[in-house]
Amino acid sequence: MRQLAIGDRTFEEDTAELQSVLQDAYERKLRPHCRCREPSVPMYIARLDGQYLIKRMPLSGRDHDPACPSYEPPYELSGLGPLIGNAIQIDEASGSAVLKLDFSLSKRGPGTAPASPGETSGTVRNETKKLSLRGMLHYLWDVGELTEWTSLWAGKRGWGRVRSSLMNAARQMTVRGAPLSDILFVPEVFRQDDKDGISARRATALAGAQAAGSGPRKLMVAVGEIKEFSAARDGQKIIVRHLPFPFMVEQSTWNRLNARYETELELWRSGEEFHLILIATFGISGAGIAVVDQVAMMVVNENWIPFESVHEQGLLERLSWLKRKSVKGLRFNLSREQPIVSLTLPEQRPAAVAMFVVPAGAGEDYEKALGEMIEARAEMRPWIWRVGEGDMPELP
Repeated sequence: MRQLAIGDRTFEEDTAELQSVLQDAYERKLRPHCRCREPSVPMYIARLDGQYLIKRMPLSGRDHDPACPSYEPPYELSGLGPLIGNAIQIDEASGSAVLKLDFSLSKRGPGTAPASPGETSGTVRNETKKLSLRGMLHYLWDVGELTEWTSLWAGKRGWGRVRSSLMNAARQMTVRGAPLSDILFVPEVFRQDDKDGISARRATALAGAQAAGSGPRKLMVAVGEIKEFSAARDGQKIIVRHLPFPFMVEQSTWNRLNARYETELELWRSGEEFHLILIATFGISGAGIAVVDQVAMMVVNENWIPFESVHEQGLLERLSWLKRKSVKGLRFNLSREQPIVSLTLPEQRPAAVAMFVVPAGAGEDYEKALGEMIEARAEMRPWIWRVGEGDMPELP
């Protein structure tokens, strides 16, 4: 059982009084420590669905003992590795992650049309000094622990929990000197019995995106689940679940977006149980219209775990029934021509397992990079599915 040090006391994780202790520590801004190792590992307290939970600090998962629930596989196996120390830097004093962005949070001029779709080429740049919009979405998902799954959580992860996880993660991130949570908008689950309260909180949250006079307009960042797209007079409307208004996208931007995210859109349309997640920078015009400036998307399964292909989804489906934890690797800024770990099984014994899904047609450069990645993490046992060679191998 995990031991937690809070103030000058130590508690077992199943201690009956832990919730009241965590509430007091949350209000007093005390930082708990996990005693799975010495020296103990600092953590933070999050409030989620009325409960107080202890979460690991950004990028601290590797500092925990492999047997600890807060342990996280090495980030060098995913697209996160190249970003550490560059686009993502940890403030030692606060423990927050300082993000350097490759997209703007302001827009000049009175125009209401978005400037670009966020990723204008067929591939995402292998950029390490700044974080792309898609990279930010992946990092929010990663820090929010939404990449992790065990069958014990079945039926317990809906949009309300996803939203709480994202907002808690954003509070551990700093953008241009302020918490990311100050400019991140994630819609609440709509409930008819709290319609007026939700409307008031939404208006307060969106105040920073309102157009105000001349000069550059400030933009906010939205994350939400796309319900559908519909045609507008000049462009498209993106309808987001739990919102009473659409996001407007001009036609040229929609054309580029449709080409750039063809794979994600195709995967989303292939299964009713899948969700399409949007991240966008946006402003609200003087007329009160929410206008997208840049946008990126990813597709997730019914458990809100991201996937890139039907083969990854098949692997996720096989693992979703197991009680052992799996952790999804994400691409961040890396292109599809570069390998990443698809999933890791950190609790597997005698050694954690790194699972790779190699696409059909992968060339020599891909195989060489994959071999170097596996060799660099010799403490983990590799499991490789080369899609072009046949069906999924037996699970470890």
